Amino acid sequence: MANMTARNMHFEWITITADGNEVAASNGLRVQPNCSIADAPVLDALFVCGPNPVPAKENLKIQDWLQKLDRQGIPLGGICTGSYLLARAGLLDGYRCTIHWENAESFLDDFRGIVVSGKIFEIDRNRYTCGGGITSIDMMITLIGNLPEGKELAASVAELLICERVRSSSDAQRIPLRQKIGTSQPKLSEAVALMESNLEEPLTVDELANYVGLSSRQLERLFNEHLKCTPGSYYLELRLIHARQLLLRTKQSIIDVADACGFASVAHFTRRYSEFFGIPPGKERRLSSS
Repeated sequence: MANMTARNMHFEWITITADGNEVAASNGLRVQPNCSIADAPVLDALFVCGPNPVPAKENLKIQDWLQKLDRQGIPLGGICTGSYLLARAGLLDGYRCTIHWENAESFLDDFRGIVVSGKIFEIDRNRYTCGGGITSIDMMITLIGNLPEGKELAASVAELLICERVRSSSDAQRIPLRQKIGTSQPKLSEAVALMESNLEEPLTVDELANYVGLSSRQLERLFNEHLKCTPGSYYLELRLIHARQLLLRTKQSIIDVADACGFASVAHFTRRYSEFFGIPPGKERRLSSS
């Protein structure tokens, strides 16, 4: 889009895979690369497109190459779980970065010394990371705008993409409840925030109501009116969604996942999980890793 609007080849790009063979994306789309790592030309920057799910085994060939590019001073970027591959190569140590919110918890477990934000993208010196999805558009338009005389070009790119607002690195990945329902229900937003902060040891409806200064009946009325459910069912959904993230993105045992999400027993957790997602947690983990 930048080349189109400028009517000049400001940018060139190629797609590279480890061995030069095509790869399949998680949605089945097959990507035909231009070359392999061995045949890659001199680059001005490299963006690692992360796989989903992240492979359990490390690819030493890719890691060695990324480290070589770093020694050459080439800027490195991670798109979605691409941050995982950069971190495994030790290339995010001392940098501020981000990753898709679903992977954030497991990422922090695996790389405790790395600073991870919940922002849509992070630009820290010669490291460019984003949460994936359309956040890559925001990041790339920002990078174009940071180039000498690039602001006008970036604005034109955004216009061509019908992108009415280029989000900045201060924008968060997840939309707070208050943005979904407006600012007219602060008590409801406060109650949900309390739920999200207390997944391991769930609060009772009476406790939630007391904390936000309402009666239990008033709180239930707010949930029914604005979220079309009871406080208990909303809370359970939050806990199960969090459990699924832990199950698929971390190595925690099912017992530990159940405990971390406030379930008294594995049997209770398994029953609730199966009812909500239509598959037992153990079976879903096996299928995701196969």
